[in-house]
Amino acid sequence: MVNGRTVLYTGAAGGLGLETTVLLLRRGATVVAVDNDPAKVAQLQAAAADETTGRLVVSQADLSDLAAFRTELDRLLGEVGRFDVVINNAAIYPSKPFEDFTVEDHQLVQRVNVDAGIVAVQAALPGMRAAGRGRIINISSITISGGWANLSPYVASKAALIGLTRAWAREFGPYGITVNAIAPGAFPTDAEKIHPDPEGYDRMVLDAQAIKRRGSADDIAAAIAFFAADEASFITGQTLHVNGGWVMA
Repeated sequence: MVNGRTVLYTGAAGGLGLETTVLLLRRGATVVAVDNDPAKVAQLQAAAADETTGRLVVSQADLSDLAAFRTELDRLLGEVGRFDVVINNAAIYPSKPFEDFTVEDHQLVQRVNVDAGIVAVQAALPGMRAAGRGRIINISSITISGGWANLSPYVASKAALIGLTRAWAREFGPYGITVNAIAPGAFPTDAEKIHPDPEGYDRMVLDAQAIKRRGSADDIAAAIAFFAADEASFITGQTLHVNGGWVMA
């Protein structure tokens, strides 16, 4: 159950975010949707128009500016009271050979994909501890299992989220806070546009999966909604692989 809960969701209007946001709204949550793509935000607002009744709060924060992001989170907390659920989903995924990445490139990916999530959890933690419950969900990636070239900063950042999931689960558990990760497989989103042969990539994905269909945003939304709900209160420190049986762990 997420009815009456307030969810902080970064990357909430993206390819995997929109459906989850609408599902959480439909189940009675208030969703603070953080996304800096105006076109996607407009699509989210249109898709959620029948579900919101004032329960969709949009913030177009720039996650690469961590100080400004924390200031924005404090403002949002003043508006909604506390965050019961944090979903760290926003990510950037530049693609090129390792030797072409600068240290600054790596640092930018880390800042958006990991450090912004740390800031979000630091902002939410006092309210969660006071309430004696909380849900933190980190969105990792199938790429941490290997098999993808030219994405080293992204892969490193998604692996870091797994480590934080386990560390936070141990540290926050005494306060009734669960921390879990979801590692999506290959989903047809904007992220796939980095592949030069879309049809060939699609065939490769289906050949690798045990389930012979492409995943949908609904598949991820269902997994996130489960971890966010009261019914998942005894599950923590885990990584759920939602990938059609491509990687089995």
